[in-house]
Amino acid sequence: MTIIPAVDIKDGRCVRLREGRADQATVFSDDPVAMAARWAGLGAERLHVIDLDGAFGAVRQTALVAAVVVAVAPVPVEVGGGLRDLAAVEATIEAGARWVVLGTRAALDARFLGEVCRAFPDRVIVAVDARGERVAVKGWTEVADTTTAELGMRARDVGAAALLYTDITRDGTEQGPNVEHTEGLARTVDLPVLASGGVARLEDLRRLASIPGVVGTVVGRALYTGAIDLRQALTALAC
Repeated sequence: MTIIPAVDIKDGRCVRLREGRADQATVFSDDPVAMAARWAGLGAERLHVIDLDGAFGAVRQTALVAAVVVAVAPVPVEVGGGLRDLAAVEATIEAGARWVVLGTRAALDARFLGEVCRAFPDRVIVAVDARGERVAVKGWTEVADTTTAELGMRARDVGAAALLYTDITRDGTEQGPNVEHTEGLARTVDLPVLASGGVARLEDLRRLASIPGVVGTVVGRALYTGAIDLRQALTALAC
């Protein structure tokens, strides 16, 4: 299983949010490019970059995201945040992203999801942001009628590359991941699953790595606080 450090960008800085709330941000660096390069230098095989400004409807940080991609090359980067139309997706891929992460519009607009997957085969990761069994949308401020399983199957049927499952009540809390629901989604939907939300210790990573279909885990706050040492974790999971 791949450990994927998260680099979340807000107001040009590297931050972590608690439960996705913009008013609960902790700044870990004023230089997201340097932070991304640090994780790559420690052995990360993939990075997860989210433009929070774009996600919350502000001006997108396209140039800064592109700088991150250049700084960590050839480490592949998945990029999300505010990708609400085909032009934004295309610009992100042209900036060097290996994959794009689609959230709210993919959950609410099946036609859009299909259009993007057809235009960029094997490049689309669908974010399954969960509050219970339902999908959270619009910066995690609302809950749609769609269930996590329904969104996962829809993504599978149109050719998405993977699902990114996040229990939003645990994101940024270091309270441990929702292993049960992560496993349930991986079992229900025949797509690779990336886990996210609440990872706090090496044992959390081991538990997620034991789930068939879970191919990676996004880790944020635990890496920034030092609760998880990236090099040690990479070594432990390689054994």
